[in-house]
Amino acid sequence: MVSSDQRRRQLAREKYVRQQQRRLAQQKARRRNTVIAAALAVVLAAGGAVYASVALSDGDKKGSDAAAPGDTPTPAQSESKAPEPAMAIDKKGTYTMALNTDRGNVRITMDAAKTPRTVNSFKHLADKKYFDGTKCHRLTTEGIFVLQCGDPKGDGTGGPGYNIPDENLTALGKAGADGSVTFPAGTVAMANTGQPGSGGSQFFLVYKDTKLPPTYTPFGTMDAAGLKAVEEVAKGGVEGGAKDGAPKKAVTIAKATVTKE
Repeated sequence: MVSSDQRRRQLAREKYVRQQQRRLAQQKARRRNTVIAAALAVVLAAGGAVYASVALSDGDKKGSDAAAPGDTPTPAQSESKAPEPAMAIDKKGTYTMALNTDRGNVRITMDAAKTPRTVNSFKHLADKKYFDGTKCHRLTTEGIFVLQCGDPKGDGTGGPGYNIPDENLTALGKAGADGSVTFPAGTVAMANTGQPGSGGSQFFLVYKDTKLPPTYTPFGTMDAAGLKAVEEVAKGGVEGGAKDGAPKKAVTIAKATVTKE
């Protein structure tokens, strides 16, 4: 049975999604009017193709954008469909994202000076209760060692309807001969579709040193208790004995908050 508190959080998320959808519809109408009035075409410099200015796709990308098992922390998210939230944080401040989960609490320290737009997005979404009641949908125990969260759909295809740019990509050093850098245990970073600037709401918690290309925004660090909680989830393994998939010890974020320290 769904509790009244769970229902309240669900309704809050649904309200936020409806607001984003209405905003998108308004943007589409404005773009259509612009095209009709101006009757202009744009030539793509890269390939010389001609196209009319039209709205971006409504659907989530699937198939080729989905991550191979044990490969990368990659959500199959859609392209940006709504504007990035307006900057509303202190870009010189330090913020804490607290994830209260049924497997323990995880506190993540975030430096807004290094990743202002990422921190701003998480503050915006947390304030809207976007993450409340969501599951951490993916655990990987071979090749890379991460727990991935932040998808309201719970299947790796969800996002907030907008994208944010990559930030702080040089923080972990220069890539080695294999093209990777080490994301130390405790690191929290943005998942993306493999394309620049494709981050949305999904993020991953590194519970063991992991080598990845320096294309994922590292924006926070877990506290010791949070890292231990994620390690315990990882010890439980993946459902069905796989190396990549839903964690056997299911993790639900009951509440997420972002506050300035």
